[in-house]
Amino acid sequence: MSEYKLDKWDLSELTKDPKSPAFQKQIHEIEALAKKFEKIKTKLDPKMSSKKFMDILHNVEEISEKMSRIGGYASLSYSADTQSDEATSLMTKMSKLGSEISNKILFFDLWWKTQIDDKNAKRLIKDSGELSEYLNHKRLFAKYALSEPEEKIINTLDVTGISALVKLYDKMTSAYQYKMKTGGKIKKMTREEIINFIRSTNPKIRETAYKTILTKYTENKGVIGEIYQNIVLNWKDEGIEIRGYDSPISMRNIGNDVDDKTIESLLTVCRKNSPIFQKFFLHKAKMLKMKKLRRYDLYAPAAANIKEKNYQYDKSVRLVFESLRRFSPKLEEYAKKVFNEKHVDSSIRPGKRDGAFCSTLTPKITPYVLVNFTGKTRDVFTLAHELGHAVHSQTAQDRSILVQDAPLPLAETASTFSELLLYDNLSDKISSNEKKIMLSEKIDDLYATIMRQAFFTIFEVAAHEQIGQGTTIEKISNTYLQNLKEQFGNSVIISDDFAIEWSCIPHFYHTPFYCYAYSFGNLLALSLFQRYKKEGSSFVPSYLSILEAGGAKKPEKLLAEYGFDIGSQKFWQEGFDYVQNQVKALSALN
Repeated sequence: MSEYKLDKWDLSELTKDPKSPAFQKQIHEIEALAKKFEKIKTKLDPKMSSKKFMDILHNVEEISEKMSRIGGYASLSYSADTQSDEATSLMTKMSKLGSEISNKILFFDLWWKTQIDDKNAKRLIKDSGELSEYLNHKRLFAKYALSEPEEKIINTLDVTGISALVKLYDKMTSAYQYKMKTGGKIKKMTREEIINFIRSTNPKIRETAYKTILTKYTENKGVIGEIYQNIVLNWKDEGIEIRGYDSPISMRNIGNDVDDKTIESLLTVCRKNSPIFQKFFLHKAKMLKMKKLRRYDLYAPAAANIKEKNYQYDKSVRLVFESLRRFSPKLEEYAKKVFNEKHVDSSIRPGKRDGAFCSTLTPKITPYVLVNFTGKTRDVFTLAHELGHAVHSQTAQDRSILVQDAPLPLAETASTFSELLLYDNLSDKISSNEKKIMLSEKIDDLYATIMRQAFFTIFEVAAHEQIGQGTTIEKISNTYLQNLKEQFGNSVIISDDFAIEWSCIPHFYHTPFYCYAYSFGNLLALSLFQRYKKEGSSFVPSYLSILEAGGAKKPEKLLAEYGFDIGSQKFWQEGFDYVQNQVKALSALN
C-alpha cells in the first residue's frame, strides 16, 4: 500500500501549458461559441418548442464547462503560487475573458426572467427535467426585475456607487497597519498577522491584540460608519423602494432560494439556545483558571497546558477515509479518487495561498482540494471538511453544470457532516486529554460558525431598520453592544470597546445577510447527524440522495422528501441538542 505524501496537485487534465497553441485554441473555441450564441438573440420567441429551448440551455452548459476548465486552471495555478508573475497575469487574463463571455450570454438570462409570459414559461419548464427548479428560481426574480434600460442604468451606477463604496471600505481597512509590542519590540502588522494573537495563551497579549484592532476602527468610525449607512440605504432604496422586495433580508433569502419563514425559525432557535454556549464559556473559564472570560479571551486555547498530538499526513488521510467508509463505502471511494488523480495540494510552500478550499470546476472533473497541512488536530479536520465538499460534488456529478452546486445554505452540509464522522471515529481512539483539546476546539468552532453568525444576522436586521429610519453611528454601535450582551448573558465580560466590532466584519459591507448561511449549513449537518445516530445505517440512502440533488431542488422541498421540515423550529433544535451533548461531554472530562 503506497504512502500518501505531502505534494502539489497536477492540473494537466485541465489544459496544456498556457503558452501552447492548444491553450490558445481553447480560448478561440470559447469565443467562437459565445459569438455563435449571440446570434440566438434575434430568434428568441416565447412560443419556441421545448427542444429548441433545451438546445439553448445545452449551449449555455457547454460554454460554462469550457470556461470553467481554463478559468479553473488559472485560479488553481495562482492559488498554488501567488508570487508567480505568470500565474497572476493568466489569472487577470482569464477573469477578463470570463467577464466578456458572461456579458455575451447575459441577454438569455434577462429574456428568461423578464420577457416571457408565465404560460409559455410554465410550458417550457415542464419539459426541462432536472433544470425545472433552476428555471423556476430564476423566474422568481421576474417579479423584482426592471426593464432592460433600467437594469443597465443600475448596473452602470453601481460601478461608481455601491461597488465603489465597498471597494473604498476594502482599500481603507486593508491598508490599516497595527503596531503591537511582541518579543520586546514594537512591530507593524497587517490584520491577518495581528489576528493570530487573539488565540495567544497569554491573556495580556490577547487583550492588546483586540484593543489594537478595535482602536484602529474606532479612530476611523466616522468614515467607515458613513460607508456602511450608505450601503444599507442603497440596499433599501433599490431592493424595497424600486424592486419591491418585502424586507431587506428577503432579498438575500430569495437569492438563496429559501423561505422567509425558514430563516425566521432558524434565528429564533439560535436565539433561544444561547444559554448552551454560555455554559460552555463558563466552563472554558474554569479550564483557563479564570473566574470569568472577558470577550478578549473568547478564542483562547482552553487546553493550552496539554501537549497536542502531531498527526502524520498519511495516517490523517487514512483516518478520513476510514471515517467516511464507516458511514458509506461510496463516500470513501469518491474521497480516494481525489488523491488517486493527484487533485490535492497539501504541502506548505512560500507563495502558496493560506487556508483551505475545494474547487469543483465541472461535473465530470474530479474536484481539486487545497490544504496547508502541519500535522495539528485541526488540520486533520480541515482535510475531512474539504474532502466532504469534494464528495458532495462527486455525488452530484450526473447533474448539469447549472445545477451541480448546492445552493449556499446547503453548501456546508457534506463538509460539516464529514468532520462529524471523523470526530465520531476518533473519539474511540484517543486519550481523555486529546479529547479535551478536540472537544474544546470543536465547540469553539460551533460557536463561531453557528451562534456568532446568527447573532450577526440578528444585528443586521436591527441595523437595517434603524438606518432606514435615520440614526447615528453611536446608536448603531449601541445596538451591536446590546446584541453581544444578549448573546453572552452573564457568561462573558463585554467591555464597551467591542461596540465598534460590527465595522470590522466585511460581510456586512460586501454581502448583507450572508452570515446566516453558515448557521444554516452547520446546524443542518448537526441535525442530520443526530438523525443518523438515531436511525443508523437506514439513514445512509436518504443522506446520499440529499447530496445527489446538488442544486436541482429548493432546500425546503428537497429535505421534505426525506421527512425533514426545515421550516419548523423542532428541526433546528435537533442540531442544538447535539451541541448540548458536546458541552456536557467536555464538562464530564474535567
